[in-house]
Amino acid sequence: MSEAEQSSKLHIAIIMDGNGRWAAAKGLPRTMGHRAGIEAVRRTLKAARDLPVSHLTLYSFSSENWRRPASEIGELMGLLRFYLRSELATLHKEGVRIKVIGERRKLPSDIVDLIHHAEDLTQDNKALTLTLALSYGGRQEIANAAQRLAKAVERGELRAEAIDEHVVQSFLSTGGMPDPDLVIRTSGEKRISNFLLWQSAYAEFVFLDVLWPDFSGEHLAQAIGEFQRRDRRYGATTHSA
Repeated sequence: MSEAEQSSKLHIAIIMDGNGRWAAAKGLPRTMGHRAGIEAVRRTLKAARDLPVSHLTLYSFSSENWRRPASEIGELMGLLRFYLRSELATLHKEGVRIKVIGERRKLPSDIVDLIHHAEDLTQDNKALTLTLALSYGGRQEIANAAQRLAKAVERGELRAEAIDEHVVQSFLSTGGMPDPDLVIRTSGEKRISNFLLWQSAYAEFVFLDVLWPDFSGEHLAQAIGEFQRRDRRYGATTHSA
């Protein structure tokens, strides 16, 4: 893929919401909703490869999710292990690069090892970058970046007056990635829940009433279509204004 083709593609970030409500509506335990959510991830990845998407970032487990019952957290960690083990070979074959952002020190050590392996194996892949936000919180990410900036200044590696938006961005966990063009949230909720706070400053938002386990390639295409009909002015005016 040429640089021009890559730059014309989109970075789409998704807040995958509604697993629990999907299960409750069907009289099933919440864990079944999370398992159905894995199938929605597979469908979304498949659709993204056929759409103008270069980066797909999924809000998989937030820093606030650690407050959930231990049994549910255990189920989610088990599903994450299963996904990383069962899908890695296929994703690598299809040219998908895997990245993970978030507080890894809070994750089980075997999952951290699986993450390192997945990132190392796929680091040169170019077809699509799949970023999983795990144990992730936008405010904590910005605070961590501020700490690293302060230490760089203390060591004399950076002048305080040289810190601008580009420097701050390079210290975020998404440094080197383009900002999301489009943020999608499922389940009908209309908030960003501490997700990519800095990076989403100029993103477009699409809120869908569909619960995440029912999300399909058609929903992704619909959201992209709505995005493409919008006029992104970045604070400026249109030529006709």
